[in-house]
Amino acid sequence: METQKLHRGRLIDHIQLVVRDLDASRKFYDAVFDALGFKVEGEGPGFFWIDELFVSTASSEAAAGKLTGRHHLAFQAKDRAAVEAFHAAGLAAGAEDHGAPGERPYHPGYYAAFLIDPDGNNIEAVYHGPHERSANSVEITFES
Repeated sequence: METQKLHRGRLIDHIQLVVRDLDASRKFYDAVFDALGFKVEGEGPGFFWIDELFVSTASSEAAAGKLTGRHHLAFQAKDRAAVEAFHAAGLAAGAEDHGAPGERPYHPGYYAAFLIDPDGNNIEAVYHGPHERSANSVEITFES
């Protein structure tokens, strides 16, 4: 089998989804991120964020009054059980099933599940199979 290297955390700084119903989105993302081991890190009037994902209403200053279009976002899961928990939590929070947990043909070991969030975005949790991480996260320090 050919060795593959994947690098995460180098390209995306953050992603903003502008949503119709912030409460419905918050319920969905709280449920699926709890299953993946993440929590909301901040919130304010018309927005919340988790790691690199920023979710806001169209009336927030950053949105300029426009909803975002349909997107596909894939979130990393630590194992197959986390993918399954993500899928179950999303369904319990009212998401639409878009692909039950299972292996996909993208590469050996690719195990994923797909949900449609309240705004029609295709949200995926993926476990790439047994692997070794160089670090759990990238730490950025700003000096004033």
